Amino acid sequence: MKQFSKFVLIAIIAIFLSCESEGELTIDGADQSTKIDDKVNELLSKMSIEEKVAQMRIFHATIGVKSDENGSLLLSDRVKEKLKLGIAGIKNPGEHISPLAAAKLNNELQKYIIDNNRWGIPALFVTESYNGVDAEGCTKFGRPLTSAASFNTDLVNRIWDVVGKEARLRGMHMCHSPEADIVRDPRFGRMSEAFGEDTYLTTQMVTNAIKGVQGDYEGLGAGTHIGAVAKHFAGYGQVLGGRNFAAVEISPRTLIDEIYPPFEAAVKDARTLGIMASHGDLNGIASHGNPDLLTSVLRDEWGFDGYLVSDSNDIARLFYFMKVAESPEAAALMGLEAGIDVDLYAEDSYALLPKMVEENPEIEKLIDQAVRRVLRTKYILGLFDNPYIDLDKVNKGVRAESSLALAKEADLESIILLKNDNQILPLNKNKPTKIALLGPLLSEHTKTAFESVAGSNITFMAAKGFSLTDEKKGVPSLLEKNPTAISKMINIARQSDLVVLYLGGDEHTAKEAYFNNALGDRATIEPVGQQNELVTKIKALGKPVIVVLKHRRTLSINTIAQQADAILDIWDLSEFGDESTAKIIFGEVSPSGKLPVTVPRSIGQFPFHYSQKEINYKKGYLFLEEGPLYPFGFGLSYTTFEYSDLSISNAELTPETEISVSVSITNTGSVKAKEIVQLYIKDEIRSVSPPNKELKGFKKIALDPGETKTVSFSVTPKMLEFTGKEMTKVLEEGDYTVMVGSSSIQGLSGTFRLNN
Repeated sequence: MKQFSKFVLIAIIAIFLSCESEGELTIDGADQSTKIDDKVNELLSKMSIEEKVAQMRIFHATIGVKSDENGSLLLSDRVKEKLKLGIAGIKNPGEHISPLAAAKLNNELQKYIIDNNRWGIPALFVTESYNGVDAEGCTKFGRPLTSAASFNTDLVNRIWDVVGKEARLRGMHMCHSPEADIVRDPRFGRMSEAFGEDTYLTTQMVTNAIKGVQGDYEGLGAGTHIGAVAKHFAGYGQVLGGRNFAAVEISPRTLIDEIYPPFEAAVKDARTLGIMASHGDLNGIASHGNPDLLTSVLRDEWGFDGYLVSDSNDIARLFYFMKVAESPEAAALMGLEAGIDVDLYAEDSYALLPKMVEENPEIEKLIDQAVRRVLRTKYILGLFDNPYIDLDKVNKGVRAESSLALAKEADLESIILLKNDNQILPLNKNKPTKIALLGPLLSEHTKTAFESVAGSNITFMAAKGFSLTDEKKGVPSLLEKNPTAISKMINIARQSDLVVLYLGGDEHTAKEAYFNNALGDRATIEPVGQQNELVTKIKALGKPVIVVLKHRRTLSINTIAQQADAILDIWDLSEFGDESTAKIIFGEVSPSGKLPVTVPRSIGQFPFHYSQKEINYKKGYLFLEEGPLYPFGFGLSYTTFEYSDLSISNAELTPETEISVSVSITNTGSVKAKEIVQLYIKDEIRSVSPPNKELKGFKKIALDPGETKTVSFSVTPKMLEFTGKEMTKVLEEGDYTVMVGSSSIQGLSGTFRLNN
């Protein structure tokens, strides 16, 4: 055995030296115990400056990566030229073809890339995820804000686990998701891409999403999952006026205490593989050129060791848009010095670095630092050892029955019952009823889905009536009023016993406002078009009206709330959304979702998140009822829950101890249901203006009729820390009120004191 081992060792050394003499590098295999950093440094030492910079750039597949008529890889001359030196990555290759076709394409693309750069460096293929993997043929889940309404972290983890697996089976490696932004302005068209207005809820959702998509980090090297890129660091959701690309005005204290925590947890707890910088600025400093943000905070304070990528073209925009750099070269240097490793798309930014090194050789040290992070990411993902997808596994793993079932489960946990006068819901399947399904948010599959759930006793009539816009991709326009369409729907409603109205908004009325020729933000949040008129005229018929509210941004639904007998807020569900909604309406499941945002009466009330400073509640507005239309954390059920026996384990908390807060919840109705028990804490007096209250815990429990469960929360000193007058974290003595209940405004309260 000793002689054999010696022979093998000599052979391995000979092979390695042979490869070296031919200008090649054995990246891995000879010594499996070699650390990734050693491998990266060895590789980096052999690369030219042009090869290094190529590892700092990502381009989009739309410039010339596709399949020919036989399904084989077809590259444009422009792409071939880009790939001669290797590349950091490519965005969305194969996004519009089936998973199997995409896997085949990406295998061929990866092989081409490896074969056509000197060191055989593989590329990262990058996707995004807002309804599951944003690509053809994958399981379509509800949007992040929809799943946040479930208040179910395990559910979110399982959703993103599927996202990670399905993306990897397509040949993808990184995901420019999830969003760790806090969204509090519903004018912002991208609202539904994030997890809501609350720091704690968003933090829990983001960390579970990242752990899911990365397979608890272990799935990265195993080749089963992809890396997450949490975005947009930091404060992107706070753009002024809710307008994409606008300035961001956040106080340093708000930034630290409310905006940072989801990102910090993404780094420290979830171990996100990537971070994307924000379009915006902080205190006038463009985020893409902010070393205090991207290096001092992100890397030095939090210990982030992954790669940092720009948002689309944003390093170059430091010059021609943000106007903080005097030239494209100055913008590139600003981004590099700030700590951005990868330039997304631009041809006039990091592409300039090789020439800049000739004039300033010192910046190669910064380039090496960035390239190390990119190469390290590729090693963590196992791409040097196993860059290809096993095609036999694709169809078995994508859209598996378990994944489709999960999408349905998530829908049912996320639907929110906002109103249910006279307990009109759930409807009785056994009672012969004629139901009119009407409204501009009706889909072509709604009627079929309802029929499959309701059974033979229910008769359905359906009419969409009108669309909300002309549905132009860039800048949609509102349509003129259509009295004929409304008259037609009224006539159908007259023939019915009950009306289900699908109202709200769609992907054309709430979307990302791209840099050129695209709008997606709104100045108001009233339902667009003739929707208020429609619900008023239908209600005037004297029929019961159930509104299904489908939307991607918070809407001011005063008229709908007044006219409807019941409202189901479904946000934007999965591909099975109509079926899931029907199941809730007919009582197969009791709704258990809760609002992840505050619903205002008017856009004029904003900022209006529940956790704003207590002093903001002193005065209301003339001619407007005070308070929200519906508060954060609110959601009804088909049963009733009674909270009792609030108990605090100790009236005193110290910096070295923690206390337990418990409460009993009883299902006092006749229906099995789930309740989301929420813990809020209010600091009664502090040295800086305190928030009204803050969510600090939640648990979702299932209760049979008559059943009682006790739910307990731990209150730790860490929960009570805040940024004090000296801009450092402090823990101050004082009195606290704790509330446990069913929403941010309803529950049982008690007190405790923190003593140092």
